[in-house]
Amino acid sequence: MLTNAPKGTKDMMPEEAYKWQYLEKKFAEICRRYGFQEIRTPVFEHTELFQRGVGDTTDIVKKEMYSFMDQGNRNITLRPEGTSPVVRAFCEHKVFANPQPTKVYYNIPCFRYEKPQSGRLRQFHQFGVEIFGTTNMMADAEIIAIGYDFIKEMGITDVELQINSVGCPECRGKHREALKKFLEPKYDELCPTCQERYHTNPMRILDCKSPIDQELVKDAPMMLDYLCDDCREAFEDLKKNLDAFGIEYVVNPKIVRGLDYYTKTAFEFVTTKIGAQGTVCGGGRYDGLVEEVGGPSTPGVGWGMGKERILMTSEACGFEIPKPEGTEVFIAFMGDKAREFALKLMHDLRVAGVAVQMDVMGRNFKNQFKLANRCGAARTVIIGESELESGMLQVKDMESGEQTEVSIDRIFDELKK
Repeated sequence: MLTNAPKGTKDMMPEEAYKWQYLEKKFAEICRRYGFQEIRTPVFEHTELFQRGVGDTTDIVKKEMYSFMDQGNRNITLRPEGTSPVVRAFCEHKVFANPQPTKVYYNIPCFRYEKPQSGRLRQFHQFGVEIFGTTNMMADAEIIAIGYDFIKEMGITDVELQINSVGCPECRGKHREALKKFLEPKYDELCPTCQERYHTNPMRILDCKSPIDQELVKDAPMMLDYLCDDCREAFEDLKKNLDAFGIEYVVNPKIVRGLDYYTKTAFEFVTTKIGAQGTVCGGGRYDGLVEEVGGPSTPGVGWGMGKERILMTSEACGFEIPKPEGTEVFIAFMGDKAREFALKLMHDLRVAGVAVQMDVMGRNFKNQFKLANRCGAARTVIIGESELESGMLQVKDMESGEQTEVSIDRIFDELKK
């Protein structure tokens, strides 16, 4: 057991890490272009933050959180999602007092106790973006556009943007009553989870993945038919803004998202490239969350994207992440004086920005050259006692096999270029 990672977690080995580095660099760059700045929050928070923000009736709070009492008898939870901690930081640091809007992004690990499956782990990793301070649907469209552009830049082609409105508390109450009335005669046929949702949050039943429940709600009343004038106008504005961006979408009235804090806009980017659970990005508007956490009434909109899923989908679409450049120079040496000279040369080259490696295992020249090949070195410089005495070093081009002589006083400049 000591040599096995806990179930639902995964090591990231060097042969995979470069892909994550590429992904993270690409995401940070696109956020810069859109004017978003990075925010970093703690890995754990007070449990109450997620109970109030995410919602007591959600699967996350009821079944999936890693919560514990710390040594100070405080109820602590490893963050299961990124928005609530960002909202907490927004309130704690009184960012709401600054000129708005506030545009931030995050790159974090999250933790949920759920059945591990393709692209879903108990420790998983998320990108996210948030805009605070405006009810204008241009913000919703911009949030969607940054996700759309990032997905495209990762080579993902088989993806569909699905949008919906989940209304506001005013119009949602009317829909809730109509939905419960529709579901009441079907109650006994619902799955146990949806029977519980019937009493707490019946709109979540529309999003159930059970084929039986999907058939039961096929003709259920949809939120779009119960929107108040303000929510209906906002949804139409969203569509106009997406049209202006040139972003294609479909209206899916069954998108409700899994968190209680959403209002009005809800959306998902969905793909068929990674099986049935094909959502690679999801989010929406949450105009009441800042106030729920303890700040002043402040609108917000954002999304979260699973890094594991975006990589899986990207690779499924045939996108190849370029491997980073390897070792530029390998120094092969033999003898104590050669070692001292080689160490000084290696350090100077590294300070100058050159990627250099040397053998640290005491290999002979033949095996050092084998190591240089494994490292992918472009050139190898050969340093022995005779080379130091003559003042001329051999530099080998590892691709062509050609060797040239370079004087000791020119070797740094030659290797640097």
